[in-house]
Amino acid sequence: MNPRQREYFRAKLNTWKDEILRESRETLANLQEESQNHPDMADRASSESDRSLELRTRDRQRKLISKIDAALKRIDDGTYGYCEETGDPIGLARLDARPTATLSLEAQEMHERREKVYRDE
Repeated sequence: MNPRQREYFRAKLNTWKDEILRESRETLANLQEESQNHPDMADRASSESDRSLELRTRDRQRKLISKIDAALKRIDDGTYGYCEETGDPIGLARLDARPTATLSLEAQEMHERREKVYRDE
């Protein structure tokens, strides 16, 4: 991977991370504003359901931030863009679609087939 491509992915990952952090701050502000009690049980249940969904989404995004940070670290140490299992380069199209990818398409497919076999047993 050439320096220009590394910088492209670094910028893409940093932009993605900044967007997630901005959305998290907005969620916290919204949750603080909506901490009111609703007199109607249906309204309260709906509000709690929405809050629960939003918190689950934020938790998934928190985990994604750690994957983004790991990808940025791999860019810094020169291992970004190479499969962790085979050492082969990960295709640019795959990295563009999933910048946190650690496995080549072939290795990922093999991993998923193994998961399916063990899950079916």
